[in-house]
Amino acid sequence: MTGNMLTVAVVGHTNTGKTSLMRTLMREADFGEVSDHPATTRHVEGAAILVEGRQVMALYDTPGLEDSIGLLEHLDSLAGVKRVDGIELVKQFLASSDAESRFPQEAKALRQLLGSDVALYVIDARDRVLGKHRDELEILARCAKPVVPVLNFTAADDAKVKLWREHLSRVNMHAVAEFDTVVLDDVCEQRLYEKMRTLLDAHEATLNTLIEDRRQQRSAVIKASADVIAGALIDVAAHSLFVASGEADQVEAALEKLQTAIRDREQKCVDRLLELHRFSPEDCDPGALPIIDGKWGLDLFAPEALKQFGIKAGGGAATGAAIGFVLDAMTGLASLGAVTAIGAGIGGLLGAGRSHGQRLMRRLQGEAELRVDDAAIRLLATRQIMLTRALLKRGHAAQQPVQMPQPRRLNLPQVSGPSLPPPLQRARTRLDWSHIDRTHASTYLPAEAARTEAVAALSRHVVRIIERPAEAAIEFP
Repeated sequence: MTGNMLTVAVVGHTNTGKTSLMRTLMREADFGEVSDHPATTRHVEGAAILVEGRQVMALYDTPGLEDSIGLLEHLDSLAGVKRVDGIELVKQFLASSDAESRFPQEAKALRQLLGSDVALYVIDARDRVLGKHRDELEILARCAKPVVPVLNFTAADDAKVKLWREHLSRVNMHAVAEFDTVVLDDVCEQRLYEKMRTLLDAHEATLNTLIEDRRQQRSAVIKASADVIAGALIDVAAHSLFVASGEADQVEAALEKLQTAIRDREQKCVDRLLELHRFSPEDCDPGALPIIDGKWGLDLFAPEALKQFGIKAGGGAATGAAIGFVLDAMTGLASLGAVTAIGAGIGGLLGAGRSHGQRLMRRLQGEAELRVDDAAIRLLATRQIMLTRALLKRGHAAQQPVQMPQPRRLNLPQVSGPSLPPPLQRARTRLDWSHIDRTHASTYLPAEAARTEAVAALSRHVVRIIERPAEAAIEFP
């Protein structure tokens, strides 16, 4: 880590989130150790941020300043009645035995600061402004290095952002950045680098490069996430299962097989999204996503799942069908809900006097085709988009597993035509587009090319939804 690379010392009181800041800036959840216990970091630890394989910024995590009051008094005693530059006093202190015996943690932090271009002074915005903070700032000022105060945990309800800004202005620190290491805000991250840039003319180009790289990375991960979601939706929309409908137990077995296949495909989508955003399965709360034993706990095929997201099955739904899927009279396909009703013996829901029941019973005299209906596909899309939005806002220092946003009532637009985007409408007619079960897959290259084109078109649609303002409802399509 040499040359013109920007070197940054991350300093501050114990337990303010210095290691957390490192993790989030690097997008690396495994760096260092994060704990609620004080003084977790006992040594200086360094890491680099790379742009196109080149190290552009080195970050150094330093031990917490545990006794700033005592150290400031000690520095003043070294000066005595003489007028000595602050940096000379700091160097004198570091050369003394007191640096190792009385103030070992502070000495490590100050040595690193003297060897760095700038300090990021991390403040827990939930704390009250105390004398120890003023003393820490005084000590850092004596090192003759630029200091950028970073207000952490600003998303907390008890954050005292205004109070801290007022205090910092009184000590002539106006280049203050707000950067919550738990709830990531890409705009706040950019502003942090901009604050650093105002104090570091020699590294303006480096910081401009870093700002642009972060912007491109965010766009790339959104595009990649949309590709993953679109691929899963095409697979599910195109997937069908054929079964001889003469025996209820065969229908039930086929239905279970189809549901398992769809759930497994959804879980693969979830796993890939976590990987893309550089998180692990352990970063997910099984109850909050909700996932149970690696599967979505909110059953994709349960009526409550559709109700919770404000999605209603189409007008052809069999009244009271246990899973809320429909009889597609236009194509003559028996829906999952209708078949489940028969297989479970809920014959009363499909009485002889009801047209849908009569038509369904006739379909079941031959071979039935089982597939997921439009409402379930819209639910699947909504969940994956919500998960992606949550991951985009999650800092890599977050200790609590990712919390899925509370599902909104979607207020889906009333449309007279098909409810799915055109690529998914086309997938309905193309069994060979689904990669869930390669039984119907085609080796015909134009077919795969057509699928790729459909995924790309659907991905562009998903990107637009992901990039909508956070307060906007997720409407699919």
